[in-house]
Amino acid sequence: MADSAYEIRPKGADSEKITINLGYVDLGHIDLLVQEGFYANRTDFIRTAIRNQIDRHGDAVRQAVTRKSVDLGLRHYTREDLEAVRDAGQTLHIRILGLASIAQDVTPELARATIASVAVLGALHASAAVKAALADRMR
Repeated sequence: MADSAYEIRPKGADSEKITINLGYVDLGHIDLLVQEGFYANRTDFIRTAIRNQIDRHGDAVRQAVTRKSVDLGLRHYTREDLEAVRDAGQTLHIRILGLASIAQDVTPELARATIASVAVLGALHASAAVKAALADRMR
């Protein structure tokens, strides 16, 4: 059993870390609500507050997503996907609200040949070389 080795694939990130600056009074209010048991921790409070604001503006978000023709959620582009686009003589206009990811085996040349524009509201996961190759096409 000691000679057996298993390759464990790392789990892809399902969230993005952000940093915010808060005033001391706001932070004190959050800590008080956590201490009183309304929230498990500061992060729980902040996530809840963000979700409440997104829900509050849900109609506006839905209208904007429709108006801007944005895909909502997660979208992964594989090397095979981009090769099929290239072979069909087409290009992609990536417009995502959420997470767009480009596979690590996609070369910068393939990305430039197949991706005409990139507009991501959220996060774009791709190799540094692919991001550099597409830098002039990102909005």
